[in-house]
Amino acid sequence: MPETTAQSCEFRAEVRKVLSILTNSLYTNREIFLRELISNASDALDKLRFRSNRGETPRHDDLPMEIRIHLDKDARTLTVEDTGLGMTAAELAENLGTIAKSGTEAFRAQLAAEEAKADGEKADAANIIGRFGVGFYSVFMVADRVDVTSRPAFGDDDSAATWTSDGLGTYTVAPAGDDAPQRGTRIVAHLKEDAAEFLEKFRVESVIRKHSAFVPFPVLVDGEQVNTQPALWREPRSSVTKEQYDAFYQALTYDSKAPLDVLHISVDAPVQFNALLYIPDVRQDLFGLDRDFWGLDLYASRVLIQHRNKELIPDWLAFLKGVVDTEDLPLNISRETLQENVVLRKINQTIIKQTLGHLEKMAAQDAAKYAAFWRLHGRIFKLAYQDFANRERIAGLLRFNTSALDDGEALSSLDDYIARAPEGQKTFWYVSAPNREAARLSPHLERFTRKGIEVLFLYEPVDEFVMEGMGKYKDWEFKAIENAADDALDAFADKADSEKPAAAPLSDDDSASFDKLLERIKEILGQRVADVRVSHRLADSPAVLVSPDGMTSSMEKLMRAMQKDDSLPVKVLEVNRDHALLRSLLKMFKADPQDKTLAGMVENLFDACMLQEGYLRDAQMLAGRSSHLLEQAAAWYVEVKKL
Repeated sequence: MPETTAQSCEFRAEVRKVLSILTNSLYTNREIFLRELISNASDALDKLRFRSNRGETPRHDDLPMEIRIHLDKDARTLTVEDTGLGMTAAELAENLGTIAKSGTEAFRAQLAAEEAKADGEKADAANIIGRFGVGFYSVFMVADRVDVTSRPAFGDDDSAATWTSDGLGTYTVAPAGDDAPQRGTRIVAHLKEDAAEFLEKFRVESVIRKHSAFVPFPVLVDGEQVNTQPALWREPRSSVTKEQYDAFYQALTYDSKAPLDVLHISVDAPVQFNALLYIPDVRQDLFGLDRDFWGLDLYASRVLIQHRNKELIPDWLAFLKGVVDTEDLPLNISRETLQENVVLRKINQTIIKQTLGHLEKMAAQDAAKYAAFWRLHGRIFKLAYQDFANRERIAGLLRFNTSALDDGEALSSLDDYIARAPEGQKTFWYVSAPNREAARLSPHLERFTRKGIEVLFLYEPVDEFVMEGMGKYKDWEFKAIENAADDALDAFADKADSEKPAAAPLSDDDSASFDKLLERIKEILGQRVADVRVSHRLADSPAVLVSPDGMTSSMEKLMRAMQKDDSLPVKVLEVNRDHALLRSLLKMFKADPQDKTLAGMVENLFDACMLQEGYLRDAQMLAGRSSHLLEQAAAWYVEVKKL
């Protein structure tokens, strides 16, 4: 029998203390109350649809399945009404009178029991959002009184009842008036003075778009539907057009350009989730101002749980934008944080595999699009060198400019490099430089050019870490040309078109004198060099600086910058004794070992090497010495030519 009189009751818990925690401490953002009320309304509609699909007929089955929100500034009320399952007076007292009593949880338990009884046959379970039965009480963050009027959609009892409470310890359940809903539940929140913002339509709409934009039923605010964008990730890929994908992306990111590409993922195992991921057609400054603005929006059954969740993807996929929606997510009772991250780890691993597969397909089928991807996001993707489990696949997706390519925009994969390499080569050789021209002019490159050995050009500081982190790819090692042993290229013949007249060999006397010249150069430069020796790596340059510990110049500069060490490095000066300049210095040394011009030229030679390394500090002194030497050279020329 339905109740005919009002009943005043106390909550079945330590009411004042528990409600205080729920309304003041559990939720960190007041606007969450609207998300919870809409989620509960969607839950009620889902339950009704589930039972209807099983053959039951609800009351007023012609009513639209929707959620309506009405704002009344004069009465200071916010109303959320649904046409869903509804509740009897007894159910109102049971579900709302007991903290953490969840009708949804009981509904799930009933479904599970039915599935087990059917020998494991999966029931067509509804997409239920709520689980914990506490979300409703978040309304007391903004309301000092709440009226809940409900009429059940099924059963013999078709009477409506109203549950009323101020959230301070008691509630009443009484028969509803004539204006009760025909079916479903109406929640009227009498807002506090400091919650007037939620009487503004634009504010309510912004909360809905942020948290509840994709609930599967229309949400109307004062008669206008707010959630007009469908949850595309729930749709079959074959039914979604490019225009829909692009529109969703631009609504999600506010990007004026369409995305470069899209990944539509639907997975049932090892964890169930749907995802819509986009590769933007714009570079992001993720090493600068945008370094914290990455991550995917995490949804639980179409309801936003966390914006920019960084556990869903590794940092080397930080360029991805999009959403992930799962029903397997273990949330805490406020639905704002996660109780454990096992599910997220599984989703993370699946997204990595799916993304790598997608990029591999793109690289194989549309090289131009992949090149565009690499130029936009390659700098981020390179951080994947730390992913040991996927290292081989990641290495296959890396792209580099190289000495064999025609210009600085061209790109090569490591597999392409292998295909072009001469027989017997098993090493990826690389050189770090700020740009292509600097790489091409590196003295270390000269013997590789002479042998026709292709060299990878690394332009980013992270690139050398990538080389060291990768270690090997298809049994090929990565090595810097700076660290190439003297005999590293002996097995490869010189290119025919690189041959030029060799310098005449030094006589025994000149060889002995050259050794003494090296000692004199060491004396002139003093502690600025660790040693001076003959180079076996140079072909066209007169000299080069080499790190005594095998560290490349670029890595050394990076390490010094990280350690805030601004001192000048002490390196080995290697000289090309077949170079015309060194032969001239030898003649000057034999004529007068203490010649001041000889000393000035050695200083200039060293400064030129330091400049090439990026370490020269006293440019004025270099300019002064150069001007003085030019003056002397001009005078000698005039004297010789008798001008």
